[in-house]
Amino acid sequence: MNELSKVKYTYLICAVAAFGGLLFGYDTAVIAGAIGYLQVKFELSPMLTGWAASSAIWGCVFGALFSGALSDKYGRKKVLLLSGLLFTLSALGSAVPDNLTQFVMARFIGGLGVGSASMLSPLYISEIAPAKIRGMLVTLYQLAIVFGINIIYIVNYLIANTHDQVWNVQLGWRYMLGSEGIPAILFFILLFFVPESPRWLVKENRSDEALKILNKINGPEETHQILKEIKEAVNEEKGSFLDLFKPGIRKAMVVGSVLALFSQVTGINAIIYYAPEIFKQVGFGSESALFQTMIIGFVNMLFTLVAIRFIDYWGRRTLLIWGISGMVSCLLGMGMFFYFEITSGSLLLLFILGFIASFASSLGPIPWVLISEIFPTKTRGTAMSFSIVILWLGVVLITQFFPVLLSLFGGAFTFWIFMINALILLIFTLIFIPETKQKTLEEIQEIWKS
Repeated sequence: MNELSKVKYTYLICAVAAFGGLLFGYDTAVIAGAIGYLQVKFELSPMLTGWAASSAIWGCVFGALFSGALSDKYGRKKVLLLSGLLFTLSALGSAVPDNLTQFVMARFIGGLGVGSASMLSPLYISEIAPAKIRGMLVTLYQLAIVFGINIIYIVNYLIANTHDQVWNVQLGWRYMLGSEGIPAILFFILLFFVPESPRWLVKENRSDEALKILNKINGPEETHQILKEIKEAVNEEKGSFLDLFKPGIRKAMVVGSVLALFSQVTGINAIIYYAPEIFKQVGFGSESALFQTMIIGFVNMLFTLVAIRFIDYWGRRTLLIWGISGMVSCLLGMGMFFYFEITSGSLLLLFILGFIASFASSLGPIPWVLISEIFPTKTRGTAMSFSIVILWLGVVLITQFFPVLLSLFGGAFTFWIFMINALILLIFTLIFIPETKQKTLEEIQEIWKS
């Protein structure tokens, strides 16, 4: 297999795995267009509005919690297939509920799929990708998330403008949620054409199968050395969950957990899920507010491409420092906008776009990259599950309580709380997060030992 064929093969299988990110973005952001109509349809209070929006996120918590152990036992590919099935069931179920309870149950099932994919897609890519382009390939997962968000923003906007407000309250939101069935079925089918993770195969004493896959990706000259390093790393690992909290790996767990939590409690999902409602508060109409979310989605994708371009050149740590600093500045500006009751909606949009650009080029993709590459092979699935569960708990906190925070404290202090969280993460990054660019997974493992 020549160099071009190897690159094509690697990109194709990583793109299929990253498709789980598209469904992640699609499933979680669809609520941005539907929540206003659901609120009217089911006469929801602020607390119940948060519950309707966060019901899928609770499923994400449990999906991430169990998918790691399942993938360590049965393989990455099989559990990804299961997540594709869950996506499909949720899309159908959330389009036809007669009451809030039925809606919550259907969304919870979809959350199980999102949580599984959020852990397994970047994990699978990190175990397949060559070290020199691993950061860029794992970042494809974040690009897919953003792409999914953009698609559903456009779908929501088109559906909402098909008929009037009454129609949207009765039927429009059902079409928004049901539309996910199309990409969900496509993801499920494509997964049958990708191989199992070679590192998982080595762990299961199936080195011959792993060798064939590694050879297609790296070529015969590098494959035997890579296989040797994987075997040595696997043989050294005991595989106990408690080992993750012992010296030599405990710091990796702290880094992964803090990045996971603070990537969410700095406010990104308050913008992604509730952007239309935020814009309505400062005078935009429903159609205009949905259009602003499309602009947000475009900026999100553009600056995710910036991260893809530079993550293996500038490095993870540098992008984090600059990106989080930009988020702090924009959150300060958003808080001041609400505190001084400025009437220019365009100025608020500018601050939000700056925040999105800073997040998309740093804290959006980089936690997925780092969490997928800093843990030992034998327990990587379980360790990633631990971190991703913490990430989804952070999403739950923001999704559930953002409407409550707005009603209790107003926009100013709500966004300043997010700013303080971003400052904490910036300090943590400067002190504790090492650079991992262009290192093999086995070399990164040695960082924690030293």
